[in-house]
Amino acid sequence: MNKVDYDRALYYTHRSEWDNLLILMVRTKDDLLAKRIEQFLHAYHFSRDYSIIEQNMYTLLRYIEHANLTASEREPMEEHAMKI
Repeated sequence: MNKVDYDRALYYTHRSEWDNLLILMVRTKDDLLAKRIEQFLHAYHFSRDYSIIEQNMYTLLRYIEHANLTASEREPMEEHAMKI
């Protein structure tokens, strides 16, 4: 799990850098993050209903928040395991 991917996804979404978000979608090892980005970008480009775009964006943002919290909780455990 690469925490940098989540930070980048949040940054690109906030700055509306869709090209960089697409590149991140292809390069990330997190399949669920890639799927959330894909769903959001698809809705953004093809949907005429703003509520669908908004729903997909919030789904992406909630996943990024969840993944960041999970990565933060695991990080101390991984560092401790490396010392042993």
